[in-house]
Amino acid sequence: MLLLAMDTATPAVTVALHDGTSVVAESTRIDARRHGELLLPAVDRVVKEAGVSLDALTGIVVGVGPGPYTGLRVGLATAAAFSSALGGVPVHGLCTLDGLAYASGLEEPFAVATDARRKEVYWARYDDARTRTTDASVDRPADIAGELAGLPVVGAGALLYPDAFPDARGPEHQSAAALAALAAERLAAGGGGFLDPLPMYLRRPDAQVPKNYKVVTPT
Repeated sequence: MLLLAMDTATPAVTVALHDGTSVVAESTRIDARRHGELLLPAVDRVVKEAGVSLDALTGIVVGVGPGPYTGLRVGLATAAAFSSALGGVPVHGLCTLDGLAYASGLEEPFAVATDARRKEVYWARYDDARTRTTDASVDRPADIAGELAGLPVVGAGALLYPDAFPDARGPEHQSAAALAALAAERLAAGGGGFLDPLPMYLRRPDAQVPKNYKVVTPT
């Protein structure tokens, strides 16, 4: 097994290689505005560090979000492009929040929250680091503070809103290493629990056609 994992659904541009036993190389850079610029060089770095060829990949793992439109599509498009170039290597989608949950290592009920901008968070609840119990959602922190009262909340979204999430915990940012390890574990167990490699937006993009837009056609 040799998995290439990547995620661009958060400010973390993160890439890792996993050989089925452990992570053999990884790269993470926090930059919310340069996903497209940073992702391919990161892939090149981890491949060179691991001393392997992309032809040896048995699968590609990609975070499907939830996340902002612009960043999220970079990782998904890149994963699809690699799959096509490598003769149809399978692409395994995973919820980005699941990667953070897995990295937390928690064995008690908790939640994960990432920054959704617009003073909102993307979030989901978990029974433990491997078991998500709700669909991913997007809400204002104050609106879900009561529902998550008493629970640890992992991720940058929790750290941004300490009044709503007083038991905020790390990791703050997504890690492709954790995403790859989770995927390797699921593949070894039979290959269940993956999502289609399609974007999980949860809301409309920030860029929209203005109201009362006047279409001008030639006469």
